[in-house]
Amino acid sequence: MKKAEKIWMDGEFVGWDEANVHVLTHTLHYGLGAFEGIRCYATEDGGSAIFRLGDHTKRFFESAKILQIDIPYTEAEISKATIEIVKANKLAECYIRSLVFLGDGAMGIYPKDNPVRIALAAWEWGAYLGEEGLNSGIRAKVSSYARHHVNAAMTKSKTTGGYFNSILAKREVVKAGYDEAIMLDTDGYVSEATGENIFMVKDGQLKTTSLTSILKGITRDTVMQIAADLSIEVTEERFTRDELYTADEVFLTGTAAEVTPVREIDDRKIGDGKRGLITEQIQRIYFDAVKGRASEYESWLTRI
Repeated sequence: MKKAEKIWMDGEFVGWDEANVHVLTHTLHYGLGAFEGIRCYATEDGGSAIFRLGDHTKRFFESAKILQIDIPYTEAEISKATIEIVKANKLAECYIRSLVFLGDGAMGIYPKDNPVRIALAAWEWGAYLGEEGLNSGIRAKVSSYARHHVNAAMTKSKTTGGYFNSILAKREVVKAGYDEAIMLDTDGYVSEATGENIFMVKDGQLKTTSLTSILKGITRDTVMQIAADLSIEVTEERFTRDELYTADEVFLTGTAAEVTPVREIDDRKIGDGKRGLITEQIQRIYFDAVKGRASEYESWLTRI
């Protein structure tokens, strides 16, 4: 990670290395907190724009509500602070991390009156799964770890502690030589990857997991809107891992991963074993949109 100069913390800018918390911070021990990942892109006109800032901020607050955490700021205040952290660090392109967590105070499972803390950080971060992955596709493996059951963890909240599940799955497949893990739900159907939603293409149509065990991805929604504009049919439903094996194309979506093709799953070549035509088309329009090259998607951009 490349350090930036400032982090916004509880309403103030502090130095990157001074943005510290106590070792008895409640969320550090028990994982009750929420986060967002947001991207800011350099645009064609020489400026910068945050992609779908309002949607990310809304989801941040919804995640906190699910966890019964009251954020001590309004959505407008957090959106404004998100813009300011990019400006303060003089970043043309960056990844932005919003975090709400419970500070030190009472220990044990019931946090009582522990203070609610907020941090916003921004730093330079390139392609999450690599530039080669964006162009040529990645190798994925179905993990032995299942995605959370919907009543064991609140799957519509981007909960900090919930991602230990993703860490275990990612470590498992990377150790075996793959780039990313695909996770099944507790009924054995395809859920999502460790930090991305999943799409498959079959006979010119798109299919993606319905909103059961998965997080409602903002990039997922973006791709679905782009597909609709291209008159590509999109179906949201459960499907099995062997459907992925025989798909013509598979790709992952997420703020960090953007639109990343999958060329192989469980040692089975997907389609021609490279980025497919529909994936490439959607990926191209997506990058045109985030970089300000597509006027029809201007409403998604918060210009800085």
